[in-house]
Amino acid sequence: MVNYDGVILEKESCQISIQNRGYKYGDSLFETIRIKGGAICFLEDHYFRLMASMRMLRMEIPMHFTLEFFETEIQKLILLYESNSITKIRFTVDRKEGGLYAPTTNEIQFLIEAFQGVVDLKETYEINVFKDHYVNSGLLSTIKSSNRLLNVVASIYSDENDLDNCILLNEKKNVVEASNSNIFLVKGQEVMTPCLADGCLNGIARKKIIELLQKMDEVVFVEKSISPFELQKADELFLTNAILGIQPVTKYRKKTFETKLGSELRKMFFELEA
Repeated sequence: MVNYDGVILEKESCQISIQNRGYKYGDSLFETIRIKGGAICFLEDHYFRLMASMRMLRMEIPMHFTLEFFETEIQKLILLYESNSITKIRFTVDRKEGGLYAPTTNEIQFLIEAFQGVVDLKETYEINVFKDHYVNSGLLSTIKSSNRLLNVVASIYSDENDLDNCILLNEKKNVVEASNSNIFLVKGQEVMTPCLADGCLNGIARKKIIELLQKMDEVVFVEKSISPFELQKADELFLTNAILGIQPVTKYRKKTFETKLGSELRKMFFELEA
C-alpha cells in the first residue's frame, strides 16, 4: 500500500504520470524516516528539513501542510500494517507536472511508501575514495533531492570493487560524505565532519550526532573542510544516516581503525529515539 496525495492505494494501482517532474527532471525531494515500534523517529527534524528544502527549491507549500498533517499522513499508512513490521518510510514530494525546465506551477504532490526489514550493523566495513565524479559544493547539494545519479554510480563502483561504501569528494577535492551517509573522523580528542559549505547532505543523523558530541567534555568537535589525506591519519572513522544510525568503518585502503567512539555514539543515538 502507498499514500498518494492523501489517498491510500495498492502499489500496483498507483500510476505515476510520465509527465511527473520528479521522473523527468529530478524536480523532487524525499525524506527516508526510521519507524520504531510504529513511532516516527525524529519527526520534527525530518519535517523541518523537508520544509526548508521545499522553500529552497521554490515549491509552494500548502497552508494545510503542517507538522500534524505530515505525521497523520505517515501514520495513515503505517496503521495498515501489522504492529512493528514497518521499519522505514520514504516521503517524496514532487512539483506538479507542467512545463519544461521552467515549471508552469510550483504546487506540490506527495507519495509515501512503507518498507519492512532491518538494515544490520556490519562488524567489518571497508571503504575507499570515489574519484570518477565529484559533488558540487554549495547549498543545493545539501538537500535530499531525487537526483542521486552520483550516489548510484558510486554505489555501483563499491560493488564492483568489493567495498562496503565509498567516499565522495567535491570539485575542490575535499571529503564530502559517503554514497549513502555522512562521515565523521576521530583524531585524538578531535572529532571532525565536513562542513555544509563543502556540499555534504544536511543529514538528520549528522545533526543528532553533532548535538551529542557538543555535550561530551572529552572530545572537541569541529566542522571543517577535510582533505582525503586525513582519512588515513584518523584513529577512527564512522558513517551516519537516519536508518542505520552509526556504522563504524574498520578499513580504508591499508589502514584499519578502532571503533570505540562510534560504537558508544551508536548506543546514545538510538537512546534518543526512545
